Amino acid sequence: MTDTQKETLSTGELVRQLSQDVSRLVRDELRLAKLELAEKGRHAGLGAGLFGGAGAMALYGGGALVAAAILALALVLPGWLSALIIGVVLLVLAAILGLLGKHQVSEAGPPAPRHTIESVRHDIDTVRERAHR
Repeated sequence: MTDTQKETLSTGELVRQLSQDVSRLVRDELRLAKLELAEKGRHAGLGAGLFGGAGAMALYGGGALVAAAILALALVLPGWLSALIIGVVLLVLAAILGLLGKHQVSEAGPPAPRHTIESVRHDIDTVRERAHR
């Protein structure tokens, strides 16, 4: 619709058109928010899984392999030193997995759909600017 045609529209027609435009805008913004939250959820889920992996590594690694590794090292070192070495190695491995998980969770960012919020603010500013003309 051209500017000349818009100038000839009645107030009722302009209000109806505004209502349609706002409805379309709200639907588009909700669709954008949904996509953004899905992306953040994917990162948070991956990070949580890596945290779980770190916990499982610390628990199971601290059980099944610890005994075997300590006994193997005890053949050449005192038993207490063997246990200390294996314990430190497992804790370092758990720390690495934990840091990787933390990185994934922090990459997800806050749960609010930031891009959508910025887009809505821009839309509101545009509507306000047009209303003042």
